[in-house]
Amino acid sequence: MKKLTAATIALCMATLVGCSSSDDEDELVLPEIVNQFETKVIWQESIGDGVEHYFSRLTPAVYKDRVFVANRAGKVEALSLENGNTLWETDVRENLTFWPWQSDISAKLSGGILQAYGKIFIGSEHGYLVALDRETGDVVWRKKVPGEVLAKPAAGDGLIYVNLGSGKLLALHPDTGEERWSHEQEVPALTLRGQSSPTVANGGVLVGLETGKLSVLISDSGYSAWSAEIATPKGASEFERLVDVDTQPLISGPYAYAIAYNGNLAAVDIRSGNVVWKREYSSYRDIAMDTQTIYVVDSNGVVYGLDKTSGIERWSQPALRGWYLTGPAVAGNYLAIGDQKGNLHWLNKESGELVSREDFDSSGFFIEPIVADDKLILYTRDGEVSAVKIPD
Repeated sequence: MKKLTAATIALCMATLVGCSSSDDEDELVLPEIVNQFETKVIWQESIGDGVEHYFSRLTPAVYKDRVFVANRAGKVEALSLENGNTLWETDVRENLTFWPWQSDISAKLSGGILQAYGKIFIGSEHGYLVALDRETGDVVWRKKVPGEVLAKPAAGDGLIYVNLGSGKLLALHPDTGEERWSHEQEVPALTLRGQSSPTVANGGVLVGLETGKLSVLISDSGYSAWSAEIATPKGASEFERLVDVDTQPLISGPYAYAIAYNGNLAAVDIRSGNVVWKREYSSYRDIAMDTQTIYVVDSNGVVYGLDKTSGIERWSQPALRGWYLTGPAVAGNYLAIGDQKGNLHWLNKESGELVSREDFDSSGFFIEPIVADDKLILYTRDGEVSAVKIPD
């Protein structure tokens, strides 16, 4: 099974549409704006080398007054939400070979951080899921699973659900890692690198598939309840037929919302699996929503606000096209979005207007900001963790 990274996709897209032969072609330039407010950084800490240039969805997690972060090499920390002080630190590396000098690459943590049931759960490219005690950081258990853990696990109905790169979805007991059930999904020959993080609600586990579908499994048994088609493969080449639903489904009221690469944004009735509406947008970044609006960063870096009930577009913001944006975070009256060069962009969520920007002088953002009370938690590729105040 072949997998494409986001950078590879961007290169392929450029190849498909053609490249300019001009030697003096201008580089991407951010639009000039007058900041309506300054970004207030409350604290900054470093966690090793971060994820460097590797594909990763090592999203931080927040619980009460703590922020949990990890780097690719296996370092996991609990930080104070108030001041960034380290409360505990754990190295989850385990020497998987006979050669001690290879132990520093044995972790390859990638699968996000979940806090649930008094523990921290985190997965790796080597096919391990590790559970840590939330209060002390001690390793509670470590389980080998049949595939890469590239997405954040989910919790609900007394179990932990892990979506694997091999196409399997596992349900594990949170105290022991014992497997309760597994469900295998169809995986096309060519897919994006990444998987959908599951969402648990109403006795079901919702997960996006690389076949362009949104699937629901019964949470206590793994039996399939229904699947809905978000996107249909089209085109002659395997690349053109990519329709992965790699984003985490969101639920609001009776509907689940999901988006596919090369496909659509769709609202699906949770009870029946019927598609309520479908709009042509393509993305591999997680979507966000509030009471009335869905926010999307598409595959080209255009930001949209759409009516949640009808899917009708309210506004679009194309000024950041081509900047490899993170997913959006709803932060008070604004959207917060990072880019590949380390800029944090603030957009008015009602109009899409760019209202402020802060350069974090880093190797770039790779994961969406996390809202924690009146703060945003930011994480850059070079391991810088920051807390900034959400503006009034």
